[in-house]
Amino acid sequence: MPEETTRVVVAKVGLDGHDRGAKIIARALRDAGMEVIYTGLHQTPDQIVETTIQEDANAIGVSILSGAHMTLVPRIIELLEENDAGDVVVFVGGTIPKDDIDKLKEAGVGEVFTPGTPTKKAVEYVQEAVSAS
Repeated sequence: MPEETTRVVVAKVGLDGHDRGAKIIARALRDAGMEVIYTGLHQTPDQIVETTIQEDANAIGVSILSGAHMTLVPRIIELLEENDAGDVVVFVGGTIPKDDIDKLKEAGVGEVFTPGTPTKKAVEYVQEAVSAS
């Protein structure tokens, strides 16, 4: 039986209108053999979770630069759990203050990637986290 392709939703949540980083990570994940669903700009947590469930995705990569990460990302995790999709791996990239990284991980985020992190590290994380889940 062939190995299942990892499916990743790459999402821009909230009012953040800058998506260069999201597109770069989406391309890196695609080039690594993953199927990537990019949601586009200005998505709500509900829309992201709905897309994840509809697409039967294994992971969500949230790109956020707006500073609303401590409100929006935990809401995504809460909605995943409410929809029996708590096994979906959630990772975050963007301008996240160091003090908030541990708080996001406590809320259920698997990993946080800050500006300058090589895309290879994010790809390796997703591959390992999805195979472990």
